[in-house]
Amino acid sequence: MMEFEAVIGLEIHVELNCATKMFCDCSNRPGDKPNMNICPTCLWFPGALPRLSREALEKAALLCLGLGAELQPRSAFDQKVYYYPDLPKGYQLSQAHLPLARGGAIDISDENGRPRKLRIHHIHMEEDVAKLVHEMEGRLPISLVDFNRAGAPLVEIVTEPDFRTPSEAMEFLKALRTQVRYVGSSECSMENGTMRVDANISVRPKGTGQMNTKVEVKNMNSIRHVGDAVAYEINRQSADVQAGKVVTLHTRLWDPDKKVTLAMRGKFEGPCIPDPVVPVIELAPEWIERMRTRLPEMPAARAERFVSQHGLSGEEAVFLSADPEVAGYFEALIGQGVSPRTAMHWLVTQLIPAVKDRGQELSGSAVPPARFAALLNMLARDEINAHAAREVLGQLFDSDKAPEAIVSALGFRQVSDPDALDALIDKVLAEQPAAVADVRAGQGKALGFLIGQVMQASGGKANPKVLRDLLAKKVSAAS
Repeated sequence: MMEFEAVIGLEIHVELNCATKMFCDCSNRPGDKPNMNICPTCLWFPGALPRLSREALEKAALLCLGLGAELQPRSAFDQKVYYYPDLPKGYQLSQAHLPLARGGAIDISDENGRPRKLRIHHIHMEEDVAKLVHEMEGRLPISLVDFNRAGAPLVEIVTEPDFRTPSEAMEFLKALRTQVRYVGSSECSMENGTMRVDANISVRPKGTGQMNTKVEVKNMNSIRHVGDAVAYEINRQSADVQAGKVVTLHTRLWDPDKKVTLAMRGKFEGPCIPDPVVPVIELAPEWIERMRTRLPEMPAARAERFVSQHGLSGEEAVFLSADPEVAGYFEALIGQGVSPRTAMHWLVTQLIPAVKDRGQELSGSAVPPARFAALLNMLARDEINAHAAREVLGQLFDSDKAPEAIVSALGFRQVSDPDALDALIDKVLAEQPAAVADVRAGQGKALGFLIGQVMQASGGKANPKVLRDLLAKKVSAAS
């Protein structure tokens, strides 16, 4: 049986988080009530002239630079001609011939941990179309048009056909999403529709360089769906070719419930003609350099710094730097005097899960870095133990009191005074002579039992570190 390999390219639409739409002053707010943010320009009334948003151009340029693409000195908009109910003017303003940027790449690791550089062909700007809302209930199903999204500023990132596996496509999208979030041009939320992915997939005999007919799978709204759809399409096309069937150029949709791709329509490319109204964009070298200076420290560089500066492992550093909010929170904790190791451990294992459980975002949670750092610094000073710190963390979400006040109110302050612990230790030793004898006989578990008894007698307030030292000395002194 012939062995096949896939040739995969991606087209990623990213909605820029601009205050207004690309060619008018209407608000760009996904989620508003239908047809609230509209005007003659984004409704495409005759005679209404588009005017390019400077903010959209700047955010698009930053996105391109963040992905390593080269901004072009001249770019221009074209009329991408087709008719569909969500585009009643009959064309979409896009950049088919002179895109904003060319080149760029993203580095990933493949399934075997080997480095892979996945190239970007070009990045162009375009306006979004309106949204069709299908009302299927009732006797007469209808489709309605919401123009709020019409004219929203988009960039489309078109890759080279460098991908060979579903995993590579997924890792590329994760890395791309992280880098775009870092530059601040978009939230890249596939769930909320601010990032949408089309995949072009073909198969060929493994080891050959031929390019065969591709099939497009459109508008996938999660990275997992992209991986599943690509995997399904590879298997489907391989089986068809093996059976002697001809793969035809067409568009398919991914059904996440049935986990299959379904034929949608034949692939149609309408003409693209230069738009006579929107001026050509000319970028001076000085302007491009000013944009470059606005780029933040990117995730790979930040991860390297976390390793060298804070002593984290490479895996820990990559995890923390993958999300700019998490990385920023981590550094804010360190700035409040928390040790890097403690900050990393408590952020990852305690705070982030607690925030997610409450349906919140880290940046907008009730536990900003200053409050969390105050709690962790109490733990570092042995004023409370780890169990108490976890309890207080839960209280921080429901109270605006300082951690110190919550600790005092709940009686969680740890007892570290040797004089205060001596009486408890003497009482337990007198009550547990057998355990004392076992400790003297070299049985380590017996010491742990005695520590537990003193902790219980103290109501969980004894400092375990101080307690262990005192208890071991008393048992040894009495032997």
